[in-house]
Amino acid sequence: MDKPTYSLKNSFLIALLFTLALWWIKLCELFFGLSLASFGVYPLSLSGLLGIVLAPVIHGSLDHVISNTLPVLTLATMLFYGYPRSRGKALAMIWILSGIGVWCFGRENYHIGASGIAHGMFFYLFIIGILRGDKRSSALLMVAFYLYGGMLFSIFPSAAQISFEYHFFGAVAGVFCAVLFRNLDPISSSKRYDWQDQDEQANCPEDALIGEQWRDSDEHNNKQ
Repeated sequence: MDKPTYSLKNSFLIALLFTLALWWIKLCELFFGLSLASFGVYPLSLSGLLGIVLAPVIHGSLDHVISNTLPVLTLATMLFYGYPRSRGKALAMIWILSGIGVWCFGRENYHIGASGIAHGMFFYLFIIGILRGDKRSSALLMVAFYLYGGMLFSIFPSAAQISFEYHFFGAVAGVFCAVLFRNLDPISSSKRYDWQDQDEQANCPEDALIGEQWRDSDEHNNKQ
């Protein structure tokens, strides 16, 4: 059974709900005076395993969640809209694999935030657009690159307080999913217009058709 195809509006609304959930969690922290950072990924610790699931929805500050809002909203919208069959699988694998990578190889600190998911979605859209090459995938690739092409470089170490590990392993997971699911979604069919049929008829003049009819008639006479 095929997955439902979301319109661009519905894709945006689903992405918006997820983004609002990130804000709701952060605002609850501030309102109740809590800190959920200890639920992030702490490498090679048993308690840090819980962060593989929870870390992407936890942010250290308002600036942190603000910086992730537009990338998550935009890239999730494009993912949900462009890839109806692979979107859920890709997002789940990016979520889990990026966390596992950080848990195994990250620095000894708590790693939190949705930027790893955002990087994973960007690299998924970027690589699968190259591999598939159809019109919709190519268009999504170009929009993602135009808006967030800097993510190609933010997977490397920069500021000490930024978890480049989450960026890096999110990117690795996105590339892996793009290769794995490149043939899962159907190629979008291009709409055919009446003028295209008229052009084809114009490129096939009547004289050529008459010539073929005369040839068939001559062959028939020769056989007789």
